[in-house]
This record gives sequence, structure tokens and C-alpha cells, in this order.
Amino acid sequence: MTADPADERTRSRREARERAVELGYEAEMRGWSVDELVDSLTIAPDPFVVTLLRQAEEHRSGADALIDAKSARWSRSRMPVLDLVVMRIAIAGLLAGDTPTGVVLSEAVELAGRYSTDDSSRFVNGLLAAIATEVRPPTP
Repeated sequence: MTADPADERTRSRREARERAVELGYEAEMRGWSVDELVDSLTIAPDPFVVTLLRQAEEHRSGADALIDAKSARWSRSRMPVLDLVVMRIAIAGLLAGDTPTGVVLSEAVELAGRYSTDDSSRFVNGLLAAIATEVRPPTP
């Protein structure tokens, strides 16, 4: 039985997002840019990983403004760094527009739930759903 290329692509994209979160977290903790981090690695990450990281870096101020606007009771300084990294990558994905909204939200929630706090998946889901409605309004 041969593997379905669509399944393989989905799996590789999911793995790339996971790696982007790992590297985004490392860059955040070191205070490095994406290029500084990538240059420090012995083995270069997949080009899609670098694209995700660069998109998140490019849209960081806009993503942070959206996070601030939708999280009235929580300042970013109180949020787990990993949640911020996940949300910044997801928001960049929403702004890029090449991945369906449901996929962006689902994968972000899964990553937050797997790697961050017990409450992160609910928190990230609520915030990103509100942001997605603003960034990609539903079509009637």
C-alpha cells in the first residue's frame, strides 16, 4: 500500500510547525533573530520551518497588537512564552492566508496543549478564534 501524498504533506507541514515552535521558543529565550538562530544551527531546518519563523518575526508587532487587543485581562508579560510563540506563528499563518483557518487554529491549539501549561490550549484557542474572526472575517 502506498502512502497518500496529501497525508504525507499534511504530516510534514505539521512537523514543520512543531519545529518552528521549538526554534521560535529558542530564539525568544536567547533574544535572537531568526537569522541568528538559523546561522547557529549545525543542520539547517526545513525551508518551510524558516518561512514560518520569518513570517512570525515579520508580523510580530502586528501579532502582539492583536494579542493585546483580544486579551484584555492578561498582559503578554503574564503569558507563557511558549503560548506567545505558538500564537505569533499562528497569526502569521492567518495573515499569510495560504492555510485554512481551521488548520491554523487546530494545530496551534494542539501545540499549546502538548508543550505548554494545562490551560494553554483553551487560552490559545479562545484568543486565536477571536483574532481569526477579525483577521479573516467569515464570508456570508
